[in-house]
Amino acid sequence: MAAMSDVYKPITPEPEPQAAPPSEAGRAILAGVLGGIASAAGYIVYSRLNDDQRSRVNAQARSLVEGRINELRSRFGL
Repeated sequence: MAAMSDVYKPITPEPEPQAAPPSEAGRAILAGVLGGIASAAGYIVYSRLNDDQRSRVNAQARSLVEGRINELRSRFGL
């Protein structure tokens, strides 16, 4: 005779649902959210700097961007 716990078991076992692999859209959304968090954190840090430190950060960023632009111009012959 069957035990009471066997009464509630399904006759055929149901397959367990499997997680779908992450899609490209999901990855793009995750990248956007992480980028937003990183930029917000950067803004908070930047807003707390004093004027001297801000000017040094601006000068470093400006020189970095100018260097990249010059590199691209030389690479593409512009």
